[in-house]
Amino acid sequence: MPFVQEIMSYRSISVVGLGKNTGKTECLNYILNRLPAEGYTVAVSSAGIDGEGVDQVTGTSKPEIFLREGTLFATSEKHYRERQLISELLEISNRKTSLGRVVTARAITGGKSQLSGHPTTQSLKRWIERASKIYGANLTIIDGALSRVSIASPAVTEALLLATGAALSANIDNLVFRTSHMVSLIKLEKTTLLNDCGSIPERGIWGVNSEGELYSIVEGGVFSFSSIHPQAIEGASAVFISGALTDRFLNHIRSLCLDNDIELIIRDFTKAFISPQVFSSFQRAGGKIKVLDKSRLIAVCANPVSPEGYILDSKRLCNKLSETLDLPVYDIRRINDEA
Repeated sequence: MPFVQEIMSYRSISVVGLGKNTGKTECLNYILNRLPAEGYTVAVSSAGIDGEGVDQVTGTSKPEIFLREGTLFATSEKHYRERQLISELLEISNRKTSLGRVVTARAITGGKSQLSGHPTTQSLKRWIERASKIYGANLTIIDGALSRVSIASPAVTEALLLATGAALSANIDNLVFRTSHMVSLIKLEKTTLLNDCGSIPERGIWGVNSEGELYSIVEGGVFSFSSIHPQAIEGASAVFISGALTDRFLNHIRSLCLDNDIELIIRDFTKAFISPQVFSSFQRAGGKIKVLDKSRLIAVCANPVSPEGYILDSKRLCNKLSETLDLPVYDIRRINDEA
């Protein structure tokens, strides 16, 4: 059972798709079906809507989520009413979503259910904590996509699995290139320059002096790039960006960082919205980007089948991804066929 044993060493993980139809739900079902059935409680939910039988964009069929007896799950009132299993209702949240309040329940029988709910990252984090402390979950799994990238933050779940596949590209080299870029961001190293990472400001841009202390460069959430002057970061060891790191910002601050050997620090990889070209160019020039919280990427699941109908060579795809990423890579369908 590839990577399942490692998953059990964590209290929470996210299964994240690099795009639509990359095999995320098949990966989730594989895990749910192979975790211990007795003496081990699993909780599962989603930051969006997952488990629908038909893709709302392409009209193609999709794998549905199957929950075993005893599984804890959270979903919206709408999808809870549509579940295909018998369950025990445990709680209903006070906060409403577009699909109703979020319902937490325990499956009495095995069956299918769509997962939806949790309008914010904070509400999702609170539910993970309640699933563990109140309902005794040994492991909580969150189903998501990189369009909802914040769920994969190490501030929400302890580790993640990444699903990639032919839906992104019909060309293996291009698919590997795009996946490799995301994995490079996920693997960004933790900074050692800050003394106290537990009291980091939520907004603004901050310098880090030689003593590992923060000082303000730009306050607030909205700022002008032109307001960052060379004098503001003179003598700084690093610059911490509390919000998103974009191509535009990185290009603006590039020469200041390279000329002064200044490290850029972001909260975690989910704050990096930079293209492969800009990221690679900055690194080749000697630029350094670090994170406050480093993510743990367990494995990559590769789906060689595209909803458009073309199928990539599974063995070649997995081998090339594994060599490039230096990570275990699995085609879940092939594992099931060989089991």
